[in-house]
Amino acid sequence: MHTPFISQRSFDDLGTPLSEVTFCVLDLETTGANAQNCYITEVGAVKVRGGEVLGTYQTMVNPGTAIPPHITVLTGITDYQVLRAPPINEVLPSFLEFVGGSVIVGHNLRFDVSFLEAALRRWGGPLIGNQRLDTLSLARRLLVDDVPNFKLGELARRLRLDHQPSHRALDDALATVDLLHLLIERASSWGVTGIDDLVALPTIAGHPQWKKLAMTTSLPHKPGVYQFLDSSGAVLYVGKATDLRSRVRSYFSSDRRRKVAQLLRETSQITHQVCANTLEAELVELRLIRDHQPRFNRRGRRKARSHFVRLTLAEHFPRLAIVHSDTGPGVHLGPLPSHREASDVVQAIQTALPIRRCTSKTPKRGNLKPSPGCTNAQLGLNTCPCSGTISEHDYTRIVHDVLAAMTGSSNLVLTPLDQKMKKLSDEERFEDAAEIRNLASAFVRALRRQRRLDMMDRIDRLVLETSAGSRIELGRGGLMRGLAHGSETVDLAETLCVASWLERNAGTVRVVETEGTLALTLPRLPDYIPVEPNGAPAPELARPRSGRRR
Repeated sequence: MHTPFISQRSFDDLGTPLSEVTFCVLDLETTGANAQNCYITEVGAVKVRGGEVLGTYQTMVNPGTAIPPHITVLTGITDYQVLRAPPINEVLPSFLEFVGGSVIVGHNLRFDVSFLEAALRRWGGPLIGNQRLDTLSLARRLLVDDVPNFKLGELARRLRLDHQPSHRALDDALATVDLLHLLIERASSWGVTGIDDLVALPTIAGHPQWKKLAMTTSLPHKPGVYQFLDSSGAVLYVGKATDLRSRVRSYFSSDRRRKVAQLLRETSQITHQVCANTLEAELVELRLIRDHQPRFNRRGRRKARSHFVRLTLAEHFPRLAIVHSDTGPGVHLGPLPSHREASDVVQAIQTALPIRRCTSKTPKRGNLKPSPGCTNAQLGLNTCPCSGTISEHDYTRIVHDVLAAMTGSSNLVLTPLDQKMKKLSDEERFEDAAEIRNLASAFVRALRRQRRLDMMDRIDRLVLETSAGSRIELGRGGLMRGLAHGSETVDLAETLCVASWLERNAGTVRVVETEGTLALTLPRLPDYIPVEPNGAPAPELARPRSGRRR
């Protein structure tokens, strides 16, 4: 038996068709324009779905204060009319029940919501968390060529809506319902069929390339990979998404990266490939980038040269070296993504343990002669066997500690670095402490990377079930069976991708079958994230040095 997964919204639920969405169109009349010192005098609302009115709500509200004469002239609501009306605290329970879980709609909705939330705060109830849609913002995008201004009365007159607003709550709400239906019809010509698309449309329509939004009409609310193509069919950019439609449409609204505008200008077609789950999407994305080398993609365009940190056990007095292969004699840590990353790892170990830093060949046994030694040894940073000041036995103990640190006993490096970091911080040498922290962070990243690869190498076969019910089958090295794109070979990037995905999603998948070792009995590695005295992250030190350089 196993614990069933908690039910979650499917990808299709993320884009509920507009015909199935329940809207609650509301309008409020008030004693003034400021929600902090003015109050509600009338509430009107209409609930609709699929073009059909499901119900209406209307009530006068006693504001507890006199209504200004100019408000009475505008709305026709007098003090006498609200004298025996219920106060807003008595109205809110029934009104909130009427609204329910529907999408709240209004014309200049921010005004109505500000009064509603002010009343809720005074009442002590929870604020409304419903999805919201403002017909004013939507009209400004879709009707910009049709009307001179976007006041509800002007829109109702020029568009010949069935209901005309009168500055009374229910009349204005009914006119807003008519406007909403007209705007939905207009929006459908741009491929807007779901509520999420409609809510995002006011922002999207302000984008210089927003008319290309029609290219996204066929995109589903499912995980997969998308490609931007130019007029000749060449691939400009490849990306992955848990929700293809929402992600691609975000390029027209929330994405403000510098090259996005240029990408959209050159795009003539957007294609997609649906994947069974997010892991398949990540792997397919890697392979498509590798195959097409899109110029707007940075990651994965060139095959990175591997770097390893080698403990040269074949030497008489072993040392640390940076090499490009793990086939030579010695113990290796890696592969690492760059020479700079490897250099930081070497420096982290050398800072914690006094292994020699010089690269000169050491004399054979019994031929050591006293000498000043290398500069680092003279400064006391490490031992120097060539100086004859350390015995082979004592140096061997240092080598054993380095070997243990690289293969599982990370505390042999991290504990001395932590102590050095604290000492520097106590002395208020914060920049030096940050350098030590960056070295520790590089060492931890290298160990995590190594552990991921070791874990994947131990798995002969692994079958997982995701919370959405799809199955994932992995083999040695992390290759997924039946991958929708590419060859049946696996490279380092794909193995690391699978391992990273397993780490991130360990709590949301269930192991169905396994052959081999899935877990490693190693101590948990710490995270080196700088913090301020109040516990908040320190932004100026938030990224390690090597991360900035890449």
